[in-house]
Amino acid sequence: MKDSDKIITPTSVAVTPSHQQRTSPKLFMLWLILAVSLTYFIYTLKLVSTSTTCNHPPFSINLHTSTINTSTTSHKTDLKHVVFGIAASSKLWPQRKNYIKLWFNNRTMRGIVWMDDTVKTDPSEGLPMVRISADTSNFPYTNKQGHRSAIRISRIVSETVRLGLKDVRWIVMGDDDTVFVTDNLIRVLNKYDYKEYYYIGSLSESHLQNIYFSYGMAYGGGGFAISYGLAKALVKMQDRCIHRYPGLYGSDDRMQACMAELGVPLTKEIGFHQYDVYGNLFGLLAAHPVTPLVSLHHLDVVEPIFPNATRVEALQHLTVPMKLDSAGLIQQSICYDIEKRWTISVSWGFAVQIFRGIFSPREIEMPSRTFLNWYRRADYTAYAFNTRPVTRNPCQKPFVFYLSKAKFNSTMHQTVSEYERHRVPHPECRWKMDDPSALDKIVVYKKPDPHLWDRAPRRNCCRVMKSNKKGRMVMDVGICRDGEVSEP
Repeated sequence: MKDSDKIITPTSVAVTPSHQQRTSPKLFMLWLILAVSLTYFIYTLKLVSTSTTCNHPPFSINLHTSTINTSTTSHKTDLKHVVFGIAASSKLWPQRKNYIKLWFNNRTMRGIVWMDDTVKTDPSEGLPMVRISADTSNFPYTNKQGHRSAIRISRIVSETVRLGLKDVRWIVMGDDDTVFVTDNLIRVLNKYDYKEYYYIGSLSESHLQNIYFSYGMAYGGGGFAISYGLAKALVKMQDRCIHRYPGLYGSDDRMQACMAELGVPLTKEIGFHQYDVYGNLFGLLAAHPVTPLVSLHHLDVVEPIFPNATRVEALQHLTVPMKLDSAGLIQQSICYDIEKRWTISVSWGFAVQIFRGIFSPREIEMPSRTFLNWYRRADYTAYAFNTRPVTRNPCQKPFVFYLSKAKFNSTMHQTVSEYERHRVPHPECRWKMDDPSALDKIVVYKKPDPHLWDRAPRRNCCRVMKSNKKGRMVMDVGICRDGEVSEP
């Protein structure tokens, strides 16, 4: 038995390892396949589970985001969110305050007039509150051509922020001789996020002024807007900034210097008008760019915008169409009377011009040089925009019809504005064509269009209508119809 045991045991021992060597790889492969299959199954399950979970939150978030955006747009910027900072002089206050009365409404607006000295105030006048600017004698000023009041004026935005007024989105700067079209100001500001850093304004009409100061600077007389986010950042550094620029001339270039240190460029909105010109603004107003009219400035320097009126009376006259259709105020339309061979330019709410002959829109949309540049030179290269000369041909001198009255016709749901011929001598014309002097009045019908600037910028179109009354032309102004263009 022992021998057989000895024989059998080694045999069984020898056989077992041999069997394990043959079966082990198969078992290993089997386990490997099972492990891979299980891993794949678990991964697939997890993927499906994750995909299902991820599909819903973005949908939910999008709905939430959509709600937030809708709610933001439903709370658009309004006049109650704007604070006007007005730079004023105590010496000029008795005259200049009349300009502010034209546009400021203390029931719907907030503003502070920042003075250099005390003035008499009357609450019944409805003007903004008056405050005295802080002392600036510790700031250096070395410009021999300027006046150190520039430092005081440059700090108006910061001083206004320090008042701690609630629910402010924008601070709008202007001078005491700046007139704002506030509805159009709000239309412009609603294009921008007040929480971001925005410095919004426009340049001078004078090319030389822009070169001397900066093409990246907003001119304060024409007005500029500072978003509240930027205003708060400005407060923290402006005094240090002003100390670094004692040699600058005015308040505007000091403000722009601080904007440069903050890294904020000028956002140009060309409806802010500095009007660094002398003489008659007619050429500029009758060919206003295709953008809302936001402000007018230097009204003590230029002639009254309507004839036979004082400056303030002329501006009061302009407020009549302003209240009827502020978006369309002074917007130009160009059309033709084919039978009479006339070119007609309508500057709604201001004036209508009739030219003998056919002029292209490209010519008529350029301002005619009825004004002189800031350096009192008749030099067309001195402007920062294209202009055209006042015609020397006696037959091409325009016949001008100024706004006489305007009203809203509730039956027709249209504004009806009337323009009467400005009776000045015209040189003799030998052209054999109809004479516009046969007209006494032009009647223009126009539907108010408060959403004009919510669309892509485009001039309105005008059409000459039939008129049964002698000496009267009837016109219609409105959105251009499909395929309608200004062509003779």
